[in-house]
Amino acid sequence: MLLIISGPSGVGKTTITRAIERAVVGSVFSVSVTTRQKTVDDAEGVDYRFVTDEQFEQMVANDELLEHADVFGKKYGTPRDLVEEHLSEGRLVILEIDVNGAEQVKAKMPDAFGLFIEPPSEDVLLDRLRARNREDEDSIQKRFAEAKREISVAKSGDVYSAFIVNKNLEAAINETLRLIRQARAALHANS
Repeated sequence: MLLIISGPSGVGKTTITRAIERAVVGSVFSVSVTTRQKTVDDAEGVDYRFVTDEQFEQMVANDELLEHADVFGKKYGTPRDLVEEHLSEGRLVILEIDVNGAEQVKAKMPDAFGLFIEPPSEDVLLDRLRARNREDEDSIQKRFAEAKREISVAKSGDVYSAFIVNKNLEAAINETLRLIRQARAALHANS
C-alpha cells in the first residue's frame, strides 16, 4: 500500500512516520531526491538522494517523479521507480510529502491512502515551530502562514482519508497505526 503522510512543519509527522516504520513489518520510507545541499547530518540514500538541478530537471522531463516541488528555492521529488519496486514487493511505502505533492501522487496513483497530521491549534503549532530553534522569527512566520494554507487546502480536497490531531504523540501514533491496519485490510479484502 502507498501511504501519504502530510502536515505542516512542526506538527510531528516525521516522528510519526518513523514510528510507523518501526511498527509495521515490511514498511519502507520513500527517499526523496533534492537539489538542496547535503548537511553534515544527512546520509545519502537515507535522508535524501542529492542531485544537481540538471539531474532533477532531467528526471522531471523523463516523468521519473511521482511528484515534485520547489520548496523555499530547493527542488524535491519522489522517484517513481523505487516506489513501484517496493509496492510490487508487497511493502507499505511511506511518502512524507506536502499537500501539493500529495495531490500529484493521488492523481497518478489513486489508490494511495492519505493521512494528514494537524496540530491541536494554531497557537500550539506556532509554539512548536519556535521551540525547534531552527529559524529566525521571520522564517517562522512564513512557515506558519504556509502551514495555515496547507491545512486549508488539505481539508478542502479529497486526497486525505483521515485527519489526525497530534495533541498527544503516543495517541496520534496509535491512531495512525489503527487507520493503516484498517486500510491495508480493506485493500487486501478487495484484491
